[in-house]
Amino acid sequence: MKLLFTDLDDTLLNDQSQVSPGTKAFLDEFLAAGNRLVLSSGRPLASVMEVKEAAGLHQPGIFLSGSNGTRIYDCDRQCTLLKKGLPLPWVSYLQEQAKALSLHIQTYREKDGEQDAVISPADDEEIRFYRRKIHLPMLVSEQLTDALDDDPCKMLAISLHNYDKLEAFRKNIADWAEGKVRTIYSSDKYLEVYPWDAGKGSALFFLCEHLGVPVSDTFAAGDAENDISMLDAAGCGIAMKNATDTVKAHADVVTDLTNDQDGLADIMRKLLN
Repeated sequence: MKLLFTDLDDTLLNDQSQVSPGTKAFLDEFLAAGNRLVLSSGRPLASVMEVKEAAGLHQPGIFLSGSNGTRIYDCDRQCTLLKKGLPLPWVSYLQEQAKALSLHIQTYREKDGEQDAVISPADDEEIRFYRRKIHLPMLVSEQLTDALDDDPCKMLAISLHNYDKLEAFRKNIADWAEGKVRTIYSSDKYLEVYPWDAGKGSALFFLCEHLGVPVSDTFAAGDAENDISMLDAAGCGIAMKNATDTVKAHADVVTDLTNDQDGLADIMRKLLN
């Protein structure tokens, strides 16, 4: 049995944010052979589930790893296997630091174990941009913690026009963040903030132990900085042709085709033969 951990945006999904027919055909073959598929994303769990359902992936053997490995969900058993969160005082501190830079930062509310809403401090340009792909309901709360009754899995800082603002935020909290939270880019506009002991690589190790599968029997594919820990952890790390050079440097192989050309399906068929 093999495990495939795959990022969604710009990896499994094409440029229309869909699983193409060619990639779907490969996933059907892969699962029918008794392997396991892990959809691993910085997206909140509910959004990962939406992608799964839209793609028609209803077979046994699918797991979801949301919010950079802070939530792991078993689709067969319909239960959460792992959840890690940010303490509410940390959420307040991080919002204060972002506010000092006039930087948008948001988080996510969970209800009955599910992430059911994105919480934004304002109905601004950043949240509207974010929700073009992520279709969660939105709550506006000037103080993020006022809308939370449980520790959120992650926060997300967004700057659409000024990358330096994200870097300033990252630098300003660096000393405080050590041992508490990780700050990882999922794109040049999105800076992910999540618990120090989480991450896509940690999720890979957790699921390997849970399923009794050797790490050597795992594949992991991605394109962005938040995928690096997963590529480093896997038996075979795959960087997309459209990945950043930094990500490619951490990969065992690089696809010959992009995410919009069924690049992941193409390389996986070659690796499995």
